Amino acid sequence: MQFDRKDLSGEQLTAIYRRLLWPRMIEEKMLVLLRQGKISKWFSGIGQEAISVGATLALEPDEWIMPLHRNLGVFTSRNMPLHTLFKQWQGNIDGYSKGRERSFHFGNKDHHICGMISHLGPQLAIADGVALAYKLRKENKVALAFTGEGGTSEGDFHEALNVAAVWDLPVIFIIENNGYGLSTPVAEQYRCISLVDKARGYGMEGVQIDGNNVLAVYDTIKGIREYCIRNQKPYLVECQTFRMRGHEEASGTKYVPRQLFDIWKLKDPIESYEKFLLSNAVIDEEAVASIRNEFKAKIEEELAIGFASPVIIPDEEQELNDVFARLEDSEHYSATARVIDPSRNPEEGPGLARELRMIDAIREGIDQSMQAYPKLVLMGQDIAEYGGAFKITEGLLEKYGRERVRNTPLCESAIVGTALGLSLEGFKAIMEMQFADFVTAGFNQIVNNLAKIHYRWGQQADVVIRMPTGAGVGAGPFHSQSNEAWFTHVPGLKVVYPSSPEEAKGLLIASVIDPNPVLFFEHKALYRSIQGPVPEDYYQVEIGKARQVREGDEIAIITYGVGVHWADDFAAEHPEISIDILDLRTLSPLDYFSIREAVQRTGRVLVLHEDTLTGGIGGEIAAWIAEHCFDLLDAPIFRCASLDTPVPFNTDLEKNFLAKLRLQETIDKLLSY
Repeated sequence: MQFDRKDLSGEQLTAIYRRLLWPRMIEEKMLVLLRQGKISKWFSGIGQEAISVGATLALEPDEWIMPLHRNLGVFTSRNMPLHTLFKQWQGNIDGYSKGRERSFHFGNKDHHICGMISHLGPQLAIADGVALAYKLRKENKVALAFTGEGGTSEGDFHEALNVAAVWDLPVIFIIENNGYGLSTPVAEQYRCISLVDKARGYGMEGVQIDGNNVLAVYDTIKGIREYCIRNQKPYLVECQTFRMRGHEEASGTKYVPRQLFDIWKLKDPIESYEKFLLSNAVIDEEAVASIRNEFKAKIEEELAIGFASPVIIPDEEQELNDVFARLEDSEHYSATARVIDPSRNPEEGPGLARELRMIDAIREGIDQSMQAYPKLVLMGQDIAEYGGAFKITEGLLEKYGRERVRNTPLCESAIVGTALGLSLEGFKAIMEMQFADFVTAGFNQIVNNLAKIHYRWGQQADVVIRMPTGAGVGAGPFHSQSNEAWFTHVPGLKVVYPSSPEEAKGLLIASVIDPNPVLFFEHKALYRSIQGPVPEDYYQVEIGKARQVREGDEIAIITYGVGVHWADDFAAEHPEISIDILDLRTLSPLDYFSIREAVQRTGRVLVLHEDTLTGGIGGEIAAWIAEHCFDLLDAPIFRCASLDTPVPFNTDLEKNFLAKLRLQETIDKLLSY
């Protein structure tokens, strides 16, 4: 192995050696503790340290890195104390994730490290978001993301690189090609000669380097960093290396030909670099022994602190409270708008109320949010000049410019990840799913990255995803689904679903203010079919608060979205029935207090929604009422929902599908019970 020291001093070369040796000696100790049964699991990066250490040292300390589970050298090179790392690996309360995550599935904002998730690919797009934040602030910084050769097969790899290339983002993507994805060799992973060849397909530069040569890694990444900043372009680096242990220790290495270990042992990054330093008289054997003895003692000292961690005493209240970030802890707290009381008359709102359609109210909410938050970015397919599929963002490009109103490539997953990356740097984002149906392409990012990140390591996700949803417009099974219930099951997500223009604006503003990820459902059929008084001021409707639409004492209809209009129209047509209508407005968190009050007022409850019956939110509401309000009921809880089929295209079939067709029948059954 040839080392080129260039202009590095002996002191600098020795410092790199110390950085390289430290994670290796930590790992060797962890493997001993694993055999002794003192730790439960270990993902080894032995043999790959030069990549993590060299790349980290080439960056500035305040530049974000997205590492994976074989990148201990990233964490140690960012000076994370071993005793705290050990507590993290042990799942202790005073680790970086309070015992909620294992091994390297954690991040830390102070050290500018973003915690990985097991799905690997989504990390890459987060780097896009961080780099976009740097670019918008015109800072001379880069973001760096790691992936393995196996991860390059995932769609997230393609999406993240494509977005970085199209948007000219200063991102360094590093592929650690260690020959095996768990047990699958590279011959079964891809057919290109080298993974770096993929760079040309995205219109970016790329290079393949020896990942076991720490000086080559350091010098290459340092030069690439300068290139990315100077040219505002991404770069792909393929590091050739080898994993000397199993995917994790329990999996072993029987599937790897023995001769490969002999070959790569000769290329060991620590031994090779140490020989280079010795042969060039940078250090001597006595210095090597001294450093090793120092590290050995330091490890024992740090582990003594780590083992002294207190036993976790589960606290249910704290666990629940940490799922969401608190508004008062957000850096954006001072920009909050006045909250409208849900019980007041709409005409009594702040400022002059004008008659607006829902589409106009949502646009105004976005517009005023853009004014309130200069670091709010809009992203989505066709949202710029075209104004979005439903023209909601029309005119915003001219007002706020292309940097803040951004057309995206057709890649839902990467844009959700990019929105999360913006959050790491204090930005907010609104992403438009062209149709709520298309959210499946970004599902992993939403339910595993956005939803869990605050609970895992305290990082807020300031992201609103707008979801044009619902049937009744003859759009068929891929543009008409009501999929809100998918997300009410996921802790960490807020799900909002307005039914009127006033609420649409106020809830949209509240969703932007909220430091947590919000899925904001907008019924397409309501965009231009309804209008109502909307205050011109910047105001919010509180998330998690339902609204009583109509007072009654015979039957309570608990609903949301277009269901509110179905119920209200029915009540107007049947004045002989005293109907109480509760508009939930927010599906997660639910306003259980208002639900109980509705039950108490009437004793008979119908839960109405456009979503299909099985698995709909109505089942959860009915179960809660049965468990907590049984003594208030005069009849069983009835549900009225759409058929358990995909949404049909033919309008007659669609009418037959929708819950509205069965509303009269269901109410009659409930009243006659």
